[in-house]
Amino acid sequence: MKNIYITDLDHTFLRTDLSLSDYTKKIWNSYASESILSIATARTYKKTVQFLEGVSVNAPMILLDGALIATMDKKIIDTKFIAKDTADEIIDEGAKLGIYPFVLSLVDNELNEAFSYSTALNNYQSEIIKRYVNDDHTQSFKDLRAMQNNFKIVYMGDETLLRELESNLKVIYEDNLKFILAPEAYVGCYFLTILHKDADKSHGIQSVSEAAGFDLKKLTVFGDNFNDIGMFELANTSVAVANAQEGVKRRADIVLKHTNDEDGVAKYLAEVKNA
Repeated sequence: MKNIYITDLDHTFLRTDLSLSDYTKKIWNSYASESILSIATARTYKKTVQFLEGVSVNAPMILLDGALIATMDKKIIDTKFIAKDTADEIIDEGAKLGIYPFVLSLVDNELNEAFSYSTALNNYQSEIIKRYVNDDHTQSFKDLRAMQNNFKIVYMGDETLLRELESNLKVIYEDNLKFILAPEAYVGCYFLTILHKDADKSHGIQSVSEAAGFDLKKLTVFGDNFNDIGMFELANTSVAVANAQEGVKRRADIVLKHTNDEDGVAKYLAEVKNA
């Protein structure tokens, strides 16, 4: 049975400037004929495909923290949505604290996405929006409301404020939603991601395993942040890049000497191939 390699994108596979080196592409693609290769990311389908131009992915991808499982050719394997009424309630709870989220939603079965946000942006959100200035799926609203099928809701801000919001929401929803609070390395704040209770990378790996027919005992995963720990627990071998969060390193089987900017994943794979 083939070995399986699944990697996180940001700060793991991608360099900090969101590029991939030719070396990383070469080493990764050299595994394509003999292994199952996939991605597990918080990113949308559209952005993931853009970043992975020239990169072999031969199994369904885990996208939006596990809220969407889909293939490169847009075949939807699984979805985990937050319903509109719940999403609108979450938006209203954040508004009580003076903060508003990004809402990522599915528009249709062709994997067209909506990235909705309030006109009342904080400084951290404004920095992120600058990167989407040329994207046609973003839209701002004075009165932000969710769509029918929502993948996730993401707040960005100071840690203390987001912890307060998380605490308030957990009182309301208890275990009926998933909350991920973690540092945001690109703009220097924290983000609070809210998802369907079964939307995570570990559930995503189970879905990909069923679709691709692989044995978890043959699985190696790569990551750097706390949303990767679920797949670390499922995999036979979990690998943290050198720049990973310290709490993530403690949960990994292997901690690399190299960072994402030093082609850490590719260098590990090259060593495995040559062993």
